[in-house]
Amino acid sequence: MNEALVMLLAGGVGSRLNIMVEARAKPAVPFGGIYRIIDFTLSNVMNSGINNVAVLTQYKPLSLMEHIGTGAPWDFIGRGRGANILPPRTGQKDSDWYKGTADAMRQNIDYINSHPSREVLVLSGDHIYYMDYRPMIQFHRKKRADMTIAMMTVPMDQIRHFGTAITDRKGRIMEWEEKPEVPRTNLASMGIYVFKTSYLLSVLQKTGEHDFGKHIIPMAIKENSVYAYPFQGYWRDVGTLDAYWKANMDLLDPSSGLTPEAWGVRPNLEEAGLMSDWPPARVLPGAKVSNSVISAGCVIEGTVEHSVLSPGVYVARGAKVKDSVIMHECQIMAGSRIAMAILDKKVKMEKNVIVGSGPKDTPNQEFPEQLFTGLTIVGKKSLLPSSMHIRPNSIIYPGCSEADFGQKEVLPGSVIRPLTP
Repeated sequence: MNEALVMLLAGGVGSRLNIMVEARAKPAVPFGGIYRIIDFTLSNVMNSGINNVAVLTQYKPLSLMEHIGTGAPWDFIGRGRGANILPPRTGQKDSDWYKGTADAMRQNIDYINSHPSREVLVLSGDHIYYMDYRPMIQFHRKKRADMTIAMMTVPMDQIRHFGTAITDRKGRIMEWEEKPEVPRTNLASMGIYVFKTSYLLSVLQKTGEHDFGKHIIPMAIKENSVYAYPFQGYWRDVGTLDAYWKANMDLLDPSSGLTPEAWGVRPNLEEAGLMSDWPPARVLPGAKVSNSVISAGCVIEGTVEHSVLSPGVYVARGAKVKDSVIMHECQIMAGSRIAMAILDKKVKMEKNVIVGSGPKDTPNQEFPEQLFTGLTIVGKKSLLPSSMHIRPNSIIYPGCSEADFGQKEVLPGSVIRPLTP
């Protein structure tokens, strides 16, 4: 197969992940113990036999760029191979940052022109899924399409979050609605596109519109041949706190279909010494671990149930972790209890701290649309003082310490920030 040019969009803000993306791009958010979100798309490209990928970055790209590095973890290194990071750039004005997905392509037309290809495969770096892109490209060619969109059926109560399509019997898209309030179909876009290169260049040059879903796709349907490629399998947009937590919990459910190892998903194990510095995990006598992911370097003396632990986590004797995502080098000291929570890297819970216990029906006071299901979010390098009780739907900002808590209880739906930046 004549190799398609891969353009991987990884520059979005991802604001619905709240403090999880305060210092990193959404695709760089850790996931599932040893991965980052972008590892799934990079591995899909690798496993599809495609040797080159351009990664378009913009928002807080440093950790993402360090993670991708030379591309060696995904075999994008060597003659004829490459992971090309296209750093943030501007258009004619200094403030002319990417205004949308189509605008990101437009500002990199020079790169597309310098890498001749029959098709351009546009991907997103913030979804959890497995897909071999070769059958989709073959489908695109067979249909002689100008554009092909990967689509799957989703529950009707979720369809308002997606672009939707109405197709004819041959799969050609006849109508398109972007995030409809009253949907007429449950066929949703996955944000994966194959373009005939000549068509993509033409449409980008003749219109100044910024977004594929809102602008380019409706126009293409009216003027050209656009098809829906049917996808079946696990796919989740982890763009919200609840979706991110649920996807991590799916790792613990054999019936979910989320199996990164079977999919051949590769992390960058050399990053931050994940391979060379961490010893094997230790579960000490008296500890209890059930249905959990326990990464290298973890030391478990207490109880861990139905949770995902990244490398270097310590759970002291008498402490309990349940239904939670605990990132690198967190410490949960004796007597502490944590349930249905996400802890970013290097959080320390001192003795007898309780996180996540109590009524879950009070949404977060500042971010009610982002945090309302009972999760508790604790930011990177926060210190939770002894005997503190943090109720559900609360957010503890990165870097908080004992001086930032006015009392021993954080009420449901609260937001705690450091008193001094």
